[in-house]
Amino acid sequence: MGTQTITYYLGTLPEGAQLQSVAAGPITIGGREALRVTLTDEASKGEPNVDFIDMPTFLMIPADFKNGTISVDLCSQLRDDAPAYARGFAGLAYRISDRGDVFEAVYLRPLNGLKTKPESPRDKRAVQYFAYPEWRFDRLRQEYPDGRFESGANIGPAEWVNLTLEIDETHLTVFVDGAECISLDKTKAEVTTGNIGLFVDIGTEAFFSELRITQR
Repeated sequence: MGTQTITYYLGTLPEGAQLQSVAAGPITIGGREALRVTLTDEASKGEPNVDFIDMPTFLMIPADFKNGTISVDLCSQLRDDAPAYARGFAGLAYRISDRGDVFEAVYLRPLNGLKTKPESPRDKRAVQYFAYPEWRFDRLRQEYPDGRFESGANIGPAEWVNLTLEIDETHLTVFVDGAECISLDKTKAEVTTGNIGLFVDIGTEAFFSELRITQR
């Protein structure tokens, strides 16, 4: 079966992109074209687990994605108004339904990265998978205490890192700067086809550049 790769350099909003509880706009940072994505002020002032925390908070890009590879360079840091529990959450959502009410996602917590020397168990919680709406991080952490849906990573805030997802039906492999961090034989959602999202969460200012989507 053949493959097809679409690249978004993210110097502008992709055609047909939809804002889901986020604000987004082009920016040049360090000579690099990117999109700056944050929660809207309204969402940030909302209720946890209703307006934010593993919710549909992303820039949704039209796609017909089922299996393949999604790769993006991202840089995230805390906003001035970030709550104490914020960790610079930013990542990728995929197989997003057109209404945005079903999707899977992987995001980074750079302030839990090994470069910040976090205490245990935060040192093993820099990368997170979840499936909306049923399997968000807190339920996964409670029902799977072995931590299989999250991992550590050698990252820190305010630096560019590459996040790559290899997706094949229910199998998911997550790479951060080329290092394998999570490998799941069975994820927590039914296999569907859908859109791609640049995901952020509470207290985060994130920059995304060079999104590449390869479908198989």
